[in-house]
Amino acid sequence: MTQRISRMCQEISPSATLQLNARVNELRAQGQDIISLGAGEPDFDTPLHIRKAAMDAISLGCTRYTAASGTVELRTAVADHLLKEKGLSYAPDEIVISTGAKQALMNALAAILNPGDEVLLPAPCWVSYPEMIAMAGGKAVWVHADEQEGFVPSIQKLRAAVTERTKALIINSPSNPTGAIWTREQLLQAGELALEKGLILISDEIYDQLTYDGLTALSPASLSREIANQAVVINGWSKSYAMTGWRLGYAAAPRDIAKAMSAYQSHFTGNPNAIAQAAGLCALKGDQSCVTQMAAAFGKRRDLMAALLQKMPLVSCFVPKGAFYIMLNIRNLIGRRYQGKEITGASSLSLLLLEYAQIAVVAGEPFGAPDYCRLSFAISEERLKESMARLEAFLYALDS
Repeated sequence: MTQRISRMCQEISPSATLQLNARVNELRAQGQDIISLGAGEPDFDTPLHIRKAAMDAISLGCTRYTAASGTVELRTAVADHLLKEKGLSYAPDEIVISTGAKQALMNALAAILNPGDEVLLPAPCWVSYPEMIAMAGGKAVWVHADEQEGFVPSIQKLRAAVTERTKALIINSPSNPTGAIWTREQLLQAGELALEKGLILISDEIYDQLTYDGLTALSPASLSREIANQAVVINGWSKSYAMTGWRLGYAAAPRDIAKAMSAYQSHFTGNPNAIAQAAGLCALKGDQSCVTQMAAAFGKRRDLMAALLQKMPLVSCFVPKGAFYIMLNIRNLIGRRYQGKEITGASSLSLLLLEYAQIAVVAGEPFGAPDYCRLSFAISEERLKESMARLEAFLYALDS
């Protein structure tokens, strides 16, 4: 009998973070006071002027189909934004607006990959990358970097992973889950490798406005015109403008790749939401103080969480340079027990924390970091302090 479900969908692993969010919601519905440190979204509301722009768009009847790749006005605004903020020069027809940065990534992979093509994937990495590569017919080649390397793989590791089938390299800076930021030198080395081997650089820059310690997240496409011709820049509105539910993102790419992405999207989903596009236009052209204020708040929370974690027994943490996650090193907890239950890794620890401490953290295994848990500081300072108090109490209650 023919298999009912396709081989591709049988092999897809559900998103660990979305599964965690669903479980947290279930427990909260049962009356439990769960503090979730698994959030992949800002806890701020979308700024009022952006919401008002969407309401105005509805009132004006801007509710019809747009061009598949987005309105000319929004694509032009994105091009202007990239030129002003990063010195990147793109024409409107080299911009594709999509239903979230996730779709922009999927469009890019679909546009460039043939069956069996390999994509270098620096790890730890976002849980969706390997699944998206597989869905596009490619093969993810994990290139691991440890905490001592700042969670950025050396050029030697990247070069050693290249084969005749390698088609692309994904760079995510600042990174989900680590918060690592690639330096200019690291980006330049990756860009030179891409030029030498004919690779496409897919640069996921969705957290680029959330950086700390005076650092700036550079785009590899800004380093030279030659590298830009090999690059696809991915970004969106979800993190910087607290617009996760609006589902709006974009890609900037050389014209041939942008054209292929637009054609793919035209059949896959059609245009992104017209009302969200109006809101996105307002976000780019309006007052940017909301972005800097949110980044400052996240920076303060990062400092608070890191300081509290560094006082706790048995654990340590990697202090991020961007995004809103901290990687908690739980290696010294493995083999210890809580009420007779053994901690065998990050997954078992996350289950114990959820059950006994009412804290939700994301286990590191799906990110390629089995000795870590990812903690989000996209929560209020009050709840952050309470979650850290619960974690510390749990750690002190562990058996040797």
